[in-house]
Amino acid sequence: MLRNAAAVDLFCGVGGLTHGLIKSGIRVLAGVDLDSTCEFAYEKNNKRAKFIGMDIADPDLPDLLNDLYPSKGVRILVGCAPCQPFSAHTQKYKGMRKDKKWGLIKKFGKVLKELEPDVVSMENVPLLQKQDIFLDFITELEEDLGYEISAEVVDCTAYGIPQKRKRLVMLASRLGPISLDPSKATSPKMTRETIGDLEPIPAGGVSTQDRLHRARGLTEINLERIQKSRPGGSWRDWDESLLAPCHRRSSGQTYSSVYARMEWDTPSPTITTQFNSFGSGRFGHPEQDRALSLREGALLQTFPPNYEFFPKDLPEELISAERLSTHIGNAVPVRLGQIIGKTIVKHILTHTA
Repeated sequence: MLRNAAAVDLFCGVGGLTHGLIKSGIRVLAGVDLDSTCEFAYEKNNKRAKFIGMDIADPDLPDLLNDLYPSKGVRILVGCAPCQPFSAHTQKYKGMRKDKKWGLIKKFGKVLKELEPDVVSMENVPLLQKQDIFLDFITELEEDLGYEISAEVVDCTAYGIPQKRKRLVMLASRLGPISLDPSKATSPKMTRETIGDLEPIPAGGVSTQDRLHRARGLTEINLERIQKSRPGGSWRDWDESLLAPCHRRSSGQTYSSVYARMEWDTPSPTITTQFNSFGSGRFGHPEQDRALSLREGALLQTFPPNYEFFPKDLPEELISAERLSTHIGNAVPVRLGQIIGKTIVKHILTHTA
C-alpha cells in the first residue's frame, strides 16, 4: 500500500476503477456517484472506501472531500464521466450538446480546482479528445493550474483486457512529467480463457451456483436467429424470413454486428450497457443459444469472479438485469484501473522519494 497518498474516485459507479487502484496499491478514500444503486457493490468489494451518493455539482462536495483527505501526503483525484455524449454513436446525432451529461467534464474541472490534487486521471471514450470542451479542460490544467499532462488512446487488448476496447486516458500531475505505464501484456487475452469455463445456461436461465450468471430470455424469432448464426458471422447468414426490419433498409446494410455471435479465440467486442441483449451488438454467446450473461460481461470487464453486485439474500424478484448490465457496462475495466494505478504509484515514488 502506498502510504503517503490517497485517492477519491468521481463517477465511481460500482467500483471498477476504484478496485483497480486498490489492486495497484493505492488507498481509495471514497467514491462519488449520484446513482445510489451502486452503493452495495462499491462498498462490499472495496472495504475501506466510502460510497458518497452525491451529484459532483453539489457545492458541499469539495468541503466534504477536503475533510476526507489526510492533511499531509499526495492527493489523487480520478474519474470517468459518463461517456454517452462523446461516443461515436451519439456523435451522429444533432442536439447531442443538449445532453446534460455534456457538462460533466466542466463539473469535474470545478471539483479539481477546489481540491487541488497533486495527481489526476480521467478516462473516457477516444472521441472526447477532439471536443473543444476537453481541449479547453487540458489548456486550463496546463496553463492556469500548472499541471503536466499526457493523454493517449489506449488499446485495452494490449494490456491484457479481453475486449476490443479503446479508451482515452488522461493523466495530469503537479509533481512532474507523467505518462501511462508502457508495460504491455505478452499476448492478447481471448474470450475463451475468460468465460469458457462457466456453467452452460439457457436463454432466460440462471446458474444455481452464481446468481449473476443469468441470461436474458429470447423471443421465438430471436432464438431462430441465433441458432442460424455462426461465430464471427452476421445476419447475412440467415434465411431472408429471419431478417429484422433494420436489415431490410438500405441504412441498415452496414450493421453487421447486430444480432451476431462472438468468437472464442478473439477478444470480445466492447462491453456496453446492453451487452446482455442479442439484438444490441455482437453479444451472442459463441456456442450457446443466448446472449452473454451478466457474469460473463463482468468477467470481460475484468471484475474478479467473486465480485458481488447485489446481496446474496436479495429476493429474485428484486434483481434487475437491466440495472446490473448498465452498472457493468458503464464501469472502467478493473485491469485498466490497475494499469492507471501502477502508473500513479511509480510516478509518486519517483517524485517524492
